[in-house]
Amino acid sequence: MPFPSRDNAMHPNPCQFSRPHRIRFAECDPAGIVFYPQYFVMFNNLLEAWIDSLLPDGFAGYIGKQGYGLPTVRLEADFRAISRMGDDVTLSLEVVRLGGKSLTLALACTGSDGEVRMSVNQVVVSTSLTTHRAIDIPQALRQALTAAPLNATRSAS
Repeated sequence: MPFPSRDNAMHPNPCQFSRPHRIRFAECDPAGIVFYPQYFVMFNNLLEAWIDSLLPDGFAGYIGKQGYGLPTVRLEADFRAISRMGDDVTLSLEVVRLGGKSLTLALACTGSDGEVRMSVNQVVVSTSLTTHRAIDIPQALRQALTAAPLNATRSAS
């Protein structure tokens, strides 16, 4: 079954993606606030959902069938405010740079009050799971990303 089209009204720009999320008990420490590593799990799930929305076989096909990876090579995080169990937040992703082999992403967790709780700048690199070396971003992914006007800066690396 194909994944939802990226052309839906919610995400007309393939370089921007967001979805609502309710903070769960499993994501919190004993004080009832998000245990900081859980934000990285939330953002990884967001990245997978984004790829699901871009490619017919989704993230599982990108990794499993096609043999490509998208590992993180740089991560910079700012923790600005706490999130508590039961809070409704929006997780968002934006491509800020599209290179030949890498993507720079800006991710954020924003509360329903509009306050940014946590933000991340992340660089992911396209790799072959056979050689574990960087490769050019596969054509299907690049085409999906460039199908609509980009807010991202395009460059060669």
